[in-house]
Amino acid sequence: SESIEYSPAGFRSGGSLKVYGDMMRSLDSGIGRVLAALKETGLEKNTLVIFTSDNGGEPFSYHWPFRGQKMELYEGGVRVPAIVRWPGVTPAGTVSLQPVITMDWTATMIAAAGSKPDPKYPFDGEDLSQVLAGKRTYNDRKFFWRTKTQGGMRSGKWKYLRDPKNEFLFDLSVDERENAEFAQKYPEIVKSLRREFDAWQSDMAKYPTI
Repeated sequence: SESIEYSPAGFRSGGSLKVYGDMMRSLDSGIGRVLAALKETGLEKNTLVIFTSDNGGEPFSYHWPFRGQKMELYEGGVRVPAIVRWPGVTPAGTVSLQPVITMDWTATMIAAAGSKPDPKYPFDGEDLSQVLAGKRTYNDRKFFWRTKTQGGMRSGKWKYLRDPKNEFLFDLSVDERENAEFAQKYPEIVKSLRREFDAWQSDMAKYPTI
């Protein structure tokens, strides 16, 4: 059976705001050391720096305005910080509304280095170079996620979410908090997204049963 340390219960046991604050200070210090090293070695202007995370906030994070947290598929569990410094390419202080996903960074770093992926082994993500340079403003994306108890996908403004008992449909263009539920109003959209999710999931490895 699953060890409690790696279960949701084990993940949420212990910790405090003080410990979380100490972790953030340590993180800030470590980032500062990396950036200082780039400057000292003369690599600052020729290096793409990406600051991001794997998935949503820890139990002591401040998730507002999003619902949910790490290990959940609500926006608080899948949205993460994404900050880029790319001198000469990304204008400082700009903000992009383009939805991206962690797998995009691999393709972007390969492109930044002037290379391309092996056609026999294509990446799951896409190259964001044009987005980071401000040359492409926005395009709709489809993302899929799953946990042992939830499944979900985003298609443009729509977010489809399901658990063992219910299905939900949210319009992220007007409701990033996922409080207004549209599944009853738009059953055909739910049906379409369910079909796409099931097709995606059929290609994924099954979760272990023990």
